[in-house]
Amino acid sequence: MILRIVVGLGLTVIAFAIAGRRVWWLKRLAFSGQSAPERVAYAKEHLAGEVKTQLAEVIGQRKLLKWSVPGGAHAATFWGFIVLLLTIIESYGNLFSRTFAIPGIGHWAFIGFIEDLFAVGVLAGIVVFTVIRLRDNPRKEGRRSRFFGSHTTAAWVVLALIFLVIASLLVYRGAQQNTGVFPYPDAWAFASWVIAQALHPLGYGVNSVLEVTFILLQLAVVLAFLVVVTYSKHLHIALAPLNIMFSRRPNALGPLEPMRSKGKVLDFEEADPDTDVFGIGKIEDLTWKGMLDLGTCTECGRCQSQCPAWATGKPLSPKQVILDMRDHAFAKAPYLLASSDEAREKLPEAVKAEAERPLVGTKAGNGVIDPDVLWSCTNCGACVEECPVDIEHIDHIDGMRRHQVLIESAFPAEAAVMLKNLENKANPWGMAEGRRADWITELDFEVPVVDGKIGAGVEYLFWVGCAGALDDRARKTTRAIAELLHTAGVTFAVLGPAEACTGDPARRLGNEFVFSMLAQRNVETLNDAGVKKIVASCPHCFNTIAREYPQLGGNYEVIHHTQLLARLVEEGKLKPAGKVEEKITYHDPCFLGRHNKVYTPPRELIDAVPGTTAKEMHRCKNRGFCCGAGGARMWLEERIGKRINTERVEEALALDPDTVSTACPYCMVMLGDAVDAKKASGEAKQTLEVIDVAQLLVRSVRSGSSRAEAVSTREEDPPDPPAAGLRPAR
Repeated sequence: MILRIVVGLGLTVIAFAIAGRRVWWLKRLAFSGQSAPERVAYAKEHLAGEVKTQLAEVIGQRKLLKWSVPGGAHAATFWGFIVLLLTIIESYGNLFSRTFAIPGIGHWAFIGFIEDLFAVGVLAGIVVFTVIRLRDNPRKEGRRSRFFGSHTTAAWVVLALIFLVIASLLVYRGAQQNTGVFPYPDAWAFASWVIAQALHPLGYGVNSVLEVTFILLQLAVVLAFLVVVTYSKHLHIALAPLNIMFSRRPNALGPLEPMRSKGKVLDFEEADPDTDVFGIGKIEDLTWKGMLDLGTCTECGRCQSQCPAWATGKPLSPKQVILDMRDHAFAKAPYLLASSDEAREKLPEAVKAEAERPLVGTKAGNGVIDPDVLWSCTNCGACVEECPVDIEHIDHIDGMRRHQVLIESAFPAEAAVMLKNLENKANPWGMAEGRRADWITELDFEVPVVDGKIGAGVEYLFWVGCAGALDDRARKTTRAIAELLHTAGVTFAVLGPAEACTGDPARRLGNEFVFSMLAQRNVETLNDAGVKKIVASCPHCFNTIAREYPQLGGNYEVIHHTQLLARLVEEGKLKPAGKVEEKITYHDPCFLGRHNKVYTPPRELIDAVPGTTAKEMHRCKNRGFCCGAGGARMWLEERIGKRINTERVEEALALDPDTVSTACPYCMVMLGDAVDAKKASGEAKQTLEVIDVAQLLVRSVRSGSSRAEAVSTREEDPPDPPAAGLRPAR
């Protein structure tokens, strides 16, 4: 009795000492990063919502269960270990008394049954995990495996430990049944009963030895598991609830945060490049929340499997970005945690060399993150949407972009023209401001242009956007929206030449200075005009004004045009009458769908048009595939791998549609270019077109107009002249 108490408690002290030392080290490393007061404030402000989130995401395993088989296996294992905490209590109790039972519940037959049920569930989960990892072996599957780049050895060690936890549990419980000290009715603990039958012929003496041996073995394995967790990716067991608590909602896809230095929003007029933090240039420039992201990664590869850049042969893997940063943080930790410069000088050369590595490298390949990785991201949000622990990959990527652009002046050369045009002309094309109102002259009704204050009788400001005003394809959408609003009796006005780019391309590229300049100009214009309600046709403008302008004092009620048009159709103010006999597939814009959860209204508009047949692509809604334009990629050349827009259009062509519809001018350009290329190669029918849902709706609302008449009308639209000095790079 004394021996097993000494052994059991001795193992516990050793394990907790090792694990505790590691946890303390991890905490110090995390808080070596920058402060993030907004995360704590948000969590406190939304405490009730956070409780619901924890119940759904952590306890309910909501995101994991999107992938039914591995999700079910993980849920069984997770819930199993929660229930099996009871058996750990029993194991410790058995050190002191062979007949120990948990006070109050220790003899309930149901408890014995539920413990065995979840023990079997955990074993089933292990079998599923083993099959998945053998089938999806990165050594065989290469890049196709979502485990490509993961630290797979640790995963196998943990699977083995979990198996040993359950195996030792069932053996000692079976032995207890044979020695008569099991606290529950034998038959109810059905799995233990099966083991007991196998051990029964060994007799009382052997079973007594097995009982003690396997109780100690179970505690040893559980404690070993505790230590391994603190040194492996399974640290997410403890960190995931914290990471989810301090992430943004919904699903961590919030607005990009303003640049902060030392916990405060960076003021560009007073900032000092020598002392202030500009983006993420070193691992210690991460906030503690960023460090928490690194430690929480489960290496599951769900983000990687959904990334459009990775799927088209580019070097970006969202998972690998996090793992490379984590490995670098751990390797640099002795340098970061050293108490003085003298202590740093005494560190091993390998640590000092790691400390000197740039976070983003040059073409020489000396950095932690390769530049091609950084600039491949479209900010589509598929990685964040899929991540079961709410890691915010986009924040890390765009943070590094900010440092590269603002401090290193290292970014793709073709973006320089776009940034210059934004600074000088407030639009990416560099066109004159007066051109923003040209589309109005092509309508047969008046559209008021705000001059000073917006009129009292005007319900909405129509935010046209740069593309909607200046790009020839998007202008057709702008005219369609204006016509539909006019037909429905909705009063609206536009800013015309006073409208400037929202700054989204600059911010997503990493030039926070240009974004701030444009955003402040627009907020001042909107506030001076007394604007309260805005309808936007571009999801990028929609996202920026609705979710990022509040950071600068711009608080408005913002709605996307598909939302407003769907409501007008539902209210009977717009009546689609003319049939459009077409098979249509809809492409979800990332910044409308994943970033803002607007999936239904565009589909309602398609369904409202008589004669249409809607067909969904395989990757749609929250798993939609990017067109390749986001994250300022619209303005960058795509030199590596397959073109993302080509991949997406090929998926659409598999449905043999008559029309590919969308609700974003960027998507129209990217998909339109890919369709044109397919037409030229004979892979797509010549009648296939890419249009906005508003264009589809306006055809039907123009009651009785045929498809041919509508096409003829569009072809007679006066062409827009080419942009001065820049066309989107595709």
